[in-house]
Amino acid sequence: MAATAACALSVGVLAPLANAEDHLKHRQHQVQGQIKSKSHDLDESSGRLRRATAALDAARAQLQDARAVLQDARAKLHAARIRDDEMQAKLVEAEDRLAQAQADLDQGQADLETQRLQVTDTVTSIYEEGDPQLLAFASLLDAQTPADLSRRMEAQNVIVGRETRAYDDLHAAEVLLQVRENQVETAKDAVEVQRQEAAAHLVTMKDLSEEAVAAKEAVVAVVDQRRDARAGAREARRKDRAALVRLRHKENQIKQRILAQARRAARNARGGYHGDTGGFLARPVSGPVTSPFGYRIHPIYHYWGLHDGTDFGAGCGQPLYAVGGGTVMSEYYSSVWGNRLYLNVGTVNGKNVTVIYNHLSRYNVGRGASVGRGDVVGYVGTTGWSTGCHLHFTVMVNGKPVDPMNWF
Repeated sequence: MAATAACALSVGVLAPLANAEDHLKHRQHQVQGQIKSKSHDLDESSGRLRRATAALDAARAQLQDARAVLQDARAKLHAARIRDDEMQAKLVEAEDRLAQAQADLDQGQADLETQRLQVTDTVTSIYEEGDPQLLAFASLLDAQTPADLSRRMEAQNVIVGRETRAYDDLHAAEVLLQVRENQVETAKDAVEVQRQEAAAHLVTMKDLSEEAVAAKEAVVAVVDQRRDARAGAREARRKDRAALVRLRHKENQIKQRILAQARRAARNARGGYHGDTGGFLARPVSGPVTSPFGYRIHPIYHYWGLHDGTDFGAGCGQPLYAVGGGTVMSEYYSSVWGNRLYLNVGTVNGKNVTVIYNHLSRYNVGRGASVGRGDVVGYVGTTGWSTGCHLHFTVMVNGKPVDPMNWF
């Protein structure tokens, strides 16, 4: 009954408002055109920002990879330097061993030459007195007594022993010299191997140094490039948002004037509904609440602000119902809210109550139409700033948004 009275009240006061509202609507459409243009610019700058942010995220991953490559290159280079020090030390040791082996070989050759001269002298001195074998036989024949024979045999054994030792010492010197020659060759081979490994490792170190430099330059380039891209996109978005905020403020002033006229009309009329607001309005659409009234992060532009209504999840084309009897005050397209419908449902507890349907795909009633509770006023859409089919439903009490859920 209270809703029926509010509907009759709204019809009665609508006619005096027509001329003023037409004038306001003309100005409103002008502003809407400007908003549409700036919203397009904002969409473009936000697209650039999203692309730049995605690029920055990719750059962060690239930066992480580049830093990992740089760290790996530095670690390899550090290990290579340690290895180079070890190889240089081994090369020095090998060269020292070669030098010592060469010195030993030189000494061995000198010792062999000395030994040969000693053998020559020994043999010569022995044979200057005659053939030792013949002398030994003659000496045995000349022996007069067994003791004399024994002495003569011992003397001959000493002579033969001197010769034998001389030849044994010479042979030993020759064997030792051969060993030292082999040691020199082994040391030379070891030095050559160490030199080749050191030369190859020097090339590796050069490559690793260049890799480390390139990795560092890659890190710097990625950081600079992505920082510049994001800064440019962020600045473009800041300017476009500032312009859009100004235009939305201007549109809001016009909207407040429209609502002010409705409130004045309601005050001039007597009656209205007085009582509990719970259950005063019916639900505008069949669907779950997907985002409640209150402050939140905007789903597209990610700024913190008031979500001035309740979002209902519904498929595009689903019917939208009048939440109460009243009069359609206004219908227009907003670049932000898409197709909008204002429904004045009358005076409640001495205050004007107007509800707003947003993002409609199309209307089912026109401006000035009187509707009853449950009538179809339009259809769910995703026009304006929207990420998908849904209804953004707003309840305005004297022009200020309140939580719609307290009215169902």
